Amino acid sequence: MAPLRCLVLGAAGRDFHDFLTFLRRRPELRVVGFTAQQIPFIAARRFPAALAGEGYLEDLPIYPEEQLEELVQREAVDLVVLAYSDLSHAEVMHLASRALAAGASFTMLGPKHTELRTKLPVVSVTAVRTGAGKSPLSQAIAAHLRGAGLRVGVLRHPMPYGDLAAQAIQRFATPSDLDRADCTVEEREEYAPYVDRGTTVWAGVDYERILRAAEAESDVIVWDGGNNDRSFLAGGLRICVADALRAGHEESYHPGEANFRMADVIVLNKVSGARREDVAALRASAARLNPRAELVEADLEVALDHPERVRGKRVLVLEDGPTLTHGGMPHGAGLVAARAAGAAELVDPRPYATGSVKAALAAHPHLGSVLPALGYSAEQRAELAATLRAAAPDAIVDASPAGIASTLTPELPVARARYAFVQRTGASLLERALRHARAGDPPT
Repeated sequence: MAPLRCLVLGAAGRDFHDFLTFLRRRPELRVVGFTAQQIPFIAARRFPAALAGEGYLEDLPIYPEEQLEELVQREAVDLVVLAYSDLSHAEVMHLASRALAAGASFTMLGPKHTELRTKLPVVSVTAVRTGAGKSPLSQAIAAHLRGAGLRVGVLRHPMPYGDLAAQAIQRFATPSDLDRADCTVEEREEYAPYVDRGTTVWAGVDYERILRAAEAESDVIVWDGGNNDRSFLAGGLRICVADALRAGHEESYHPGEANFRMADVIVLNKVSGARREDVAALRASAARLNPRAELVEADLEVALDHPERVRGKRVLVLEDGPTLTHGGMPHGAGLVAARAAGAAELVDPRPYATGSVKAALAAHPHLGSVLPALGYSAEQRAELAATLRAAAPDAIVDASPAGIASTLTPELPVARARYAFVQRTGASLLERALRHARAGDPPT
């Protein structure tokens, strides 16, 4: 029989991982291309044949997801494979319905076929939704392990938004590494907090090779997930962060529900700002969906470095981008910090937005007087800077983890909002991660 022709639905992350770890290795399957969604400027690229390996002599095309039905017909697709995250269960089934209506079968790959194994102890941090607070927790764990004398290798969920061949294996240990890689704003938001603390972070496209390279320099591997995707690593200590401000999402989003059900520890985050009934609802969900998991409550504490620049002033709030866009949050730490510091007025960025920034705000009408830190390309970074200058606030509250406002608009005063993970209840999660790392338990 001829191989089944496969189309992979993705967003420059799990799609490539699922291809490299499973799909390309099966002679009964033949991938004819990828689609792209969620992340701007990543369609119309090609996945390099040099990374695809034996049997793939030409680069694989990447198309906009909007062309799904046309591609199924034109490329005689037999099987559509879903391989990206932070989709509601309804959205998953809409994609399935589109594939089925076009004549193809629909599937997604699971842990058994896509997780990588290592001899090192693993701590994996995932989430129910984008913006739940997994990166501050991952950063706190990595810092605690390093403080105990362990060599920590952080594997960050893929963000290869440029030249895929050049980004096969990425290692970031110094700020100059970020500069040499010409990292986007979104990449810097994830990598810079580790680099600033002296922790090496690994990312890229080929995670089998990335993991082996990290193993050579590490005593323990920490997985920092992207969006609400599952870990790429087998076994270890699995931690899932659930956002108490979005109770109910733990059983209505893919693959966040899988993370919630698989976790050894469920962190109920942002509890101080949540309603008691929502925290109780999360606890009830955990008891029903994953009764074996340990539950802890936590917060993200926000600190502003120059509150005097905000007090009584007209300020524009620049927030972490993904949290607001596909994470669906109306605001982040920046708005909290601005209000706490006594800002007189929040400047609405929408009348001043230009180009792709204006289009992004229009596509996310749930946003109010905050601006996501968009910078997936040099052109978009320039448009973001132009939007900030046109708004002409007295100051900018910059809650992007990358701290980009001062480089985009050095003429405007900037107050940086940073947030840190603080556990409220339960035995210390940082100490549990340390005990796991020191025990050297192999994945199960």
